[in-house]
Amino acid sequence: MRKITTVGIISKPKMAQAADIVHGLLAWFKERGIHYRVDHQTAEYAHIDEFFTREELPETTDLVIVLGGDGTLLSAARVVAGRDIPLFAVNLGHLGFLTAIPVEDLYPELERALRGEHRIARRRMVDCELLRDGKTMGTYSALNDVVITKSELARMIDLDTHVDNHFVAAYKADGLIISTPTGSTAYSLSAGGPVIFPSVAALCITPICPHMLTNRPVIVPDTSVIKILNHGEAGTYLTIDGQVGEPLCKGDRIICRASPKAIQLIRPPKMLFFDVLREKLKWGER
Repeated sequence: MRKITTVGIISKPKMAQAADIVHGLLAWFKERGIHYRVDHQTAEYAHIDEFFTREELPETTDLVIVLGGDGTLLSAARVVAGRDIPLFAVNLGHLGFLTAIPVEDLYPELERALRGEHRIARRRMVDCELLRDGKTMGTYSALNDVVITKSELARMIDLDTHVDNHFVAAYKADGLIISTPTGSTAYSLSAGGPVIFPSVAALCITPICPHMLTNRPVIVPDTSVIKILNHGEAGTYLTIDGQVGEPLCKGDRIICRASPKAIQLIRPPKMLFFDVLREKLKWGER
């Protein structure tokens, strides 16, 4: 990895402890002659005027620090994806599957990163294309999942699903989740999906509260193209990582495939995947 001379900092809003952390970080970087670029929220914590949009922030940076929870990281991932810039995610949230660096390890792990001794996990994303009347209405990339779901008052929705032009099922359900291995511990897990080891080359199709109880999650190779036809009326939504998206119309087609883009996520050296599962999911230890 190239030498770290400039870092970016992205922060979650309304975090009581974040202001002290940001002030300490900026002073720490100044002492070491490391330049920094901050987003609007970080600038507010630091009481400085210069800041960059999240889309602009990664430019010229060698490392991006995320202060917050998994939601903040998901937002940062979409702007950093495909760039040769590791994400250093510090957990200021609650569960923190992805933001695995605790606050108390912030500076030791930063020192490790500056020495080039950090461990990087590569996490591939999923791309999504929305087609309406044969025209592309939107393209998205997600680190966790692409979700088609109904609004609060809508009935069950009808979704015809194909994998590589092979018909899978006509789902009658509250929705459908297309999950990456990274996202297998998020919404898909809550809907009864399996935990997938991060390096497994796969995508998971998980129905949400299906009308047919025999409908179960299906894991497909990440070389697959997943095509979904929406038969639902008004009240059906497409969401990306639970953060962005748009309403769907009857007849819309959603095409999902593994993305060529990935993120590089710095992981604590002693925190392996099953360690995270035991800690976050409270699995029993021997």
